[in-house]
Amino acid sequence: MDRIIEKKKWTTNRILILSGIGIFLFFIIYLIFLRDKSSRLYIDKEQVTIARVEKGKFQEFIPVDGIVYPENTVYIDAVQGGIVEKVYVEDGAMLKKGDPILKLSNTEMELSYMDQETRMYDAINNLANTKISLEQNKYNRQREITSLQYEIDKLVLDFQRKDGFYKQGLISHKEYEDAKRDYEFSLRQMQIALGLQRLDSVSGVSQSKQIHSSMERMNSNLGLLRCNLENLVVKAPADGQLSSFMVEIGETKQPGEHLGEINIQGGFKLRANIDERYISRVFSGQEAEFDLDGKLYLLKVHKIYSNVTNGSFQVDMFFTDDTPKDIKRGQTIQLRLKFSSLTDAIIIKRGGFFQETGGNWIYILDKTGNTALKRNIKLGRQNTNFYEVLEGLEPGEQVIVSSYDGFGNKDKLILK
Repeated sequence: MDRIIEKKKWTTNRILILSGIGIFLFFIIYLIFLRDKSSRLYIDKEQVTIARVEKGKFQEFIPVDGIVYPENTVYIDAVQGGIVEKVYVEDGAMLKKGDPILKLSNTEMELSYMDQETRMYDAINNLANTKISLEQNKYNRQREITSLQYEIDKLVLDFQRKDGFYKQGLISHKEYEDAKRDYEFSLRQMQIALGLQRLDSVSGVSQSKQIHSSMERMNSNLGLLRCNLENLVVKAPADGQLSSFMVEIGETKQPGEHLGEINIQGGFKLRANIDERYISRVFSGQEAEFDLDGKLYLLKVHKIYSNVTNGSFQVDMFFTDDTPKDIKRGQTIQLRLKFSSLTDAIIIKRGGFFQETGGNWIYILDKTGNTALKRNIKLGRQNTNFYEVLEGLEPGEQVIVSSYDGFGNKDKLILK
């Protein structure tokens, strides 16, 4: 008798099929939901620079090159133009104030001086003659008044005698009238002469002042002419060392042309070119420093030249304490121009990553040191060695600070 065989529900094939379907579904779910979708890049660990995030002292400064100059310099310019006739000293010579440096020849100026000098002397002589004439006129007036006074004295005596004779009837009325008329005429002449003397005196004083003023002015002009002629011999304006003096006999120098400099001995200053981006942050009294032969030297900004040339402006810095003994004029020294004092901050070493990220993110290593993940950060101030970290990093963490060129902005770096 036949027996019905029951069909098995979980056959081997069915189990294999269901298992395959489950594995496939899990794979799909993994790909969609569980798989790490971040982009990654495998790199050689030896090709990157890793630095530790630290907490330490930070100071903002920029490096600038300062050129050594004498603390005080007097410029020598040609007051008058001409041809170099003689050169008395060489560049680098130590001079005293008034020492001759060179002599210029200017024939046209010398002839003009002689002509003007002659005309001025003629004018001065004419004024002197006018002044003498005024003095002579004053004495003539005095002599005229003296003569009139003498005549009046005689006429007074004559009139008094004739007045007595007339009263006694000894002379005629005509003789008496003539004596009286002569006497009164002399008195009127005296009044006129005294009036003229007063007028001449007032006019003479005014003219004398004008003549004196004109003569002084002409003598002063003569002095200026002589001074201009003397300026053809260029002299040292101060004690010091002559520099930048490159003059040859026969050269033509124009008025105002720079001839050289006198460096006043006794101190140095540094003149630095600073990028125009910092012009609003540089102020008088700002500090700078540099190291030389193991010693730190301090300076302060003394003068700011606000003119911007080729993207930079200049400042003069004076030493606050000691001045290095071995520095020389024209020497270039690298300075640190300070923008802040030392403060506590979280810092990371400077590196090429900043050019790629702008300081907005960085790769930070995990605890294993084999993987670096991208993290957003915020950087603040900087100097030649460090960046100040404002957000995103903690002391002790390790970051990649070398250039990110070629990383392609990947989310994760695998270090091999």
